[in-house]
Amino acid sequence: MKKMKKFLALCMTGALFAASVTGCGGSSSGGGATEDAGGKTAAASSSSNAEETQAEREVLPGGGSNIIYVITPSHSNPFFKTEADRAEATAVELGYEVKVSSHDDDATKQSELFDSAIADKAAAIICDNAGADATVEAVQKAADAGIPTFLIDREINKDGVAISQIVANNDQGARAIAEVFVEEMGEEGQYAELLGKESDTNASVRSNAFHAVIDEYPDLECVVTQTANWDQTEGYEKTETILQSNPEITGIICGNDTMAVGAAEACKAAGRTDIKIIGVDGSDEAAALIRAGEMTGTALQQCALIAEMAVQQADAYLKDGTTGLSEKQLVDCIAITKDNVDNLQTFVYTE
Repeated sequence: MKKMKKFLALCMTGALFAASVTGCGGSSSGGGATEDAGGKTAAASSSSNAEETQAEREVLPGGGSNIIYVITPSHSNPFFKTEADRAEATAVELGYEVKVSSHDDDATKQSELFDSAIADKAAAIICDNAGADATVEAVQKAADAGIPTFLIDREINKDGVAISQIVANNDQGARAIAEVFVEEMGEEGQYAELLGKESDTNASVRSNAFHAVIDEYPDLECVVTQTANWDQTEGYEKTETILQSNPEITGIICGNDTMAVGAAEACKAAGRTDIKIIGVDGSDEAAALIRAGEMTGTALQQCALIAEMAVQQADAYLKDGTTGLSEKQLVDCIAITKDNVDNLQTFVYTE
């Protein structure tokens, strides 16, 4: 309990309230979140503590079991696999049984997984959701069953339904890496943009933040925008077409690293080593391309930290009936370039 109180105190100390912005993974922002939370803490539970915790859960929130559900998009994407792995490891450390599933960005499948959690009388649900609007009903259904949901990476378009919505500060991160892009472009030239899924408001958050910086430079011109749906293959194919129809471009801004990796592959195949490419996520694949000089940079979303925070807050809520924190919380991103890329591994940045 002392370690958890220490964690909550650290989170409260690092909390900053920020205005929502209209926004690859959330609802009203990158977010529409209003609190900046940081700090990384892990707590281990002994078997005796687990028994005490179970006794508390009989009268405090939760479905009644000791099971935490972790629901994310496909684990074929290393970002989401990292989320799931870290959430599972943290929950196990805290004495929970964990069930990990993927909704594959299918809202119907997500709803079925929430139904399974309700049938299992889950203690809590950790979820990187399948749509800002489509997820509201599922989270409400869980809440009606007494099961709290803790959202990570992507917000939903309703407040007061989930207990926590913890997301990367996509606006701040996209602005930071856009500044790097402007510098690398020499403040001039034509460029293209690859957008993420339209249903995912992080796509618009990041795009808006990119342009809030880049559009301040009149000699930088976005000549084509294509949606590549966060997908590497689509990123490759869209870039291949863009290069053919717009050979004059010297830069590509991408809403996530998966599309950026596809874009970098297409540029390499076309012999276009002059093109500056940025993404958002902080993946190992992007880091390797930055080291090789085939990408300019990325904005690291600290998804491992965010997943850990969500589980710790779920544990606090189940034990005390409150997290002691605001529902919406922002975790700042880190601009990754050739100068600091060696500090990044598996979405974890170490000074």
